[in-house]
Amino acid sequence: MIRKDEFGEIVQMATDTLRSNKLRSALTVLGVVIGVAVVIGVSSIGRGLDDNVRSIVASIGSNVVFAFHIEPFTFGRPTEEMRTRKELTYDDSLAIAQLPHVKAVTAGVRYFRPELGVGTFAVKYGDRKAKNTILEGDQSSAKDVFDLQIASGRWFSEVDEEHRTPVVLLGSDTTEELFGINDPLGKEVNIEGQLFTVIGVAKQVKSVFGGGKNPEDNKVYFPLSTLRKLHPELKQHWISIKATSHDDMPKVIDETRELLRRRRKVPPDKPDNFAVFTADSISDVWNQLTGMLFIGMFAISSVGLVIGGVGVMNIMLVSVTERTREFGVRKAIGARKRDILLQFTLEAIILTAVGGVIGVLLGAIIVWVIPAVWPSLPARMSMFWTAFGFSAAAGVGLIFGIYPAWKAANLDPIESLRYE
Repeated sequence: MIRKDEFGEIVQMATDTLRSNKLRSALTVLGVVIGVAVVIGVSSIGRGLDDNVRSIVASIGSNVVFAFHIEPFTFGRPTEEMRTRKELTYDDSLAIAQLPHVKAVTAGVRYFRPELGVGTFAVKYGDRKAKNTILEGDQSSAKDVFDLQIASGRWFSEVDEEHRTPVVLLGSDTTEELFGINDPLGKEVNIEGQLFTVIGVAKQVKSVFGGGKNPEDNKVYFPLSTLRKLHPELKQHWISIKATSHDDMPKVIDETRELLRRRRKVPPDKPDNFAVFTADSISDVWNQLTGMLFIGMFAISSVGLVIGGVGVMNIMLVSVTERTREFGVRKAIGARKRDILLQFTLEAIILTAVGGVIGVLLGAIIVWVIPAVWPSLPARMSMFWTAFGFSAAAGVGLIFGIYPAWKAANLDPIESLRYE
C-alpha cells in the first residue's frame, strides 16, 4: 500500500517532469484540447436549441391537436399518394368543432414558400416596403385555441370574418419595417393593390434560433374569409383543435380521426389519408435531428481524443527511452515497480487532465463567442457534457498511458544503468 507522503512525492515528480518539457507536453495534449472543446461547443449549441424548442412547444399549448392532409414533419420525398391527397376543408373544421371533447377549432391557410419558410409578397405603406412577407388567414376562434399574444390593438371578430372585412394584424418585423416607431393602428397598408386597415400588432414570435430575424415575425394576419377572397386558390387548410383538457387529448385524436375517415370516405382496411398529431411531433422530429448531430459530435470529438491519446502514448514511450537510466537508478536505490508504474501513469493522466481543463476553458470561450458573432445561434453550457469532456480527457491519459508505464516499470535495473 502506498502511503500518503509517497503518493505526494510521486505526484510531485510527475508534475516536475511535465513542467520541464512544456513544449512537448503542449503538443501532446493538443488533440485532447480540440476533442474536449468540440464536445462542449457542440453540446452547448444543442442544449440551447433544445431549450428553445421545448419553450416553443410549451407556448403552443399542452392540449392542442393538429390536423393536415399530409404529415408535415417527414424526411425524404413524399409518395405519389401523398402528393395527390385531397386537402382538408373549412367544412371539416366546422364538423370537428361539434365533437364532444373539443373546446375550440380554427382553420388557417398561408400564402408563402414552404421550402424556405418565407413569404413572397411585399406589403407597402407610403414609400416604405416590407418584402418576403407571409400572408396568413385565420378564424376568429384562433384566439380561443392559442394563447395569442397581441402587442397592441385587437384580434379579428366573428363580424370581421362574416363580412370579409379588409382588416389585418401585422407581425412585429413587418410593423417595424413599415412604420418604425410610429403607431400603425388605423393606418391602411397596400397588399397586392388593395388597401387593408391595421387593427393590431402581434408580439414577437419565439424562434428555435435565439436571435436574428424570424420569418414568423414578417407576417400579415387576415380573417380567413378575407384571405380566401384575395386568394381563392388557397385550399390547404391547417386545422388546430383545442381539447377540453389535457387528459381528453387522446379522445380528441380518436374522435377527429374517426370523423375525418368518415368524411373522406376512407375504407376500413385502408390507412388514413390525412395526419392528426400534437405538438409533441415537433419534439420527436427535433430529437431525431439532434440525435444525428450528437452522433457527428461524438465522431469528431472521438477522433480528437484518440489522436491525443496516441500522442500521449508516443511521447511517453519516447520518455521511457530517454529516462531509462533514471529508472535504473531509482530501482537500484529501492523504488518498486508500482512506484514507477504509478508515477508514469499519473504523468499521462495529469497531462491529459490539463488538456481537459484547457479544452473546457476553450469550450467556454466558444460558447461565449458564438452568440456574440451569430445572435441567431443560442448556446448554453452543459455541466454534464463539461464533466464528460474532462473525464474523457483524463480517461484517455489512463488508457493510453498504461502501456508506457508498464514498460517503464518492467525495465531491468542493471540493463538500465548500462544504458547510454
